[in-house]
Amino acid sequence: MKTIFSGIQPSGTPTIGNYIGAMKQFIELQNEYNCYFCIVDEHAITVPQEPQKLRQQIRSLAALYLAVGLDPQKATIFIQSEVSAHAEAGWIIQCNTSIGELERMTQFKDKSQKNGRAGVSAGLLTYPPLMVGDIVLYNADLVPVGDDQKQHLELTRDFVERFNKRYAQKNQEILTMPEVKIAEQGSRIMSLQEPTKKMSKSDTNVKGFISMLDEPAVIRKKIRSAVTDSTGVIEYNKEEKPGITNLLNIYSAATGQTVEELVQAYEGKGYGDFKADLAEAVVALLEPIQVRYQELLASEELDMILDEGAENARLVANKTLQRMKNAVGLGRKVRR
Repeated sequence: MKTIFSGIQPSGTPTIGNYIGAMKQFIELQNEYNCYFCIVDEHAITVPQEPQKLRQQIRSLAALYLAVGLDPQKATIFIQSEVSAHAEAGWIIQCNTSIGELERMTQFKDKSQKNGRAGVSAGLLTYPPLMVGDIVLYNADLVPVGDDQKQHLELTRDFVERFNKRYAQKNQEILTMPEVKIAEQGSRIMSLQEPTKKMSKSDTNVKGFISMLDEPAVIRKKIRSAVTDSTGVIEYNKEEKPGITNLLNIYSAATGQTVEELVQAYEGKGYGDFKADLAEAVVALLEPIQVRYQELLASEELDMILDEGAENARLVANKTLQRMKNAVGLGRKVRR
């Protein structure tokens, strides 16, 4: 089996966009690949966090991972900070990555321009090497991401090529070269209020996103108020009709029907009927996930799964870390 790694920050409850673009894929992937799914809490502290709230969000996200259908018998589910190899590998990677590469990262450029370089943490500049470490520690062949994350995979691939070329001996590569895996459809769900922008859990306009833990009445209200256009014609056209196109993508992902089938089914019908049916489809999708989520938070099962996941992750990550240490000359060489 090829290996897949994916991580999500515990920076708030995932949206339906996170579910469609990433988490939904995980259920299928765990049957076909050797999977590592990580709550990347060390990434979350690149911006200030309230400690108790962060801990709650970590457990909440882990519960959602399992509630959507991840099986701990098929996939390793763990918390990043409970595997110290991530931080250690991140330092080695930082020392083999240039400032220029990091300053070109979109998130650093955007936030440093908005807040001024003196107003952002050093971690915001140097967290991409930690992300590289997340991937290489598990010898990942594939990394499922949204299309807006491809820049980080390019950084990872550049690092792996450079590291192997510099340190590999006898043509034996130290690190595995990962490939990006983009969802075939629904990989970029847009805001319900600004359909030219990606849906985000950090949106200041709560009407712009559907949280995976939103109650049915809230979901119906948000979809009812979603921005469309004045034509009333249900058709797929990203450029001219981004609002209804976005809703079609959500509907397709929620039901498994193709966009073409949906367009045909709603031919001659208005946006009101379409939105009402879409809302019920989203409610039906999320309700069983929410029930299972509450069960997990109230039981000891969640912590048992995370303990076992961290132990399994350490076994693999520590072996890769030791290869990296041996390669760069740290400590006394350990032979395995």
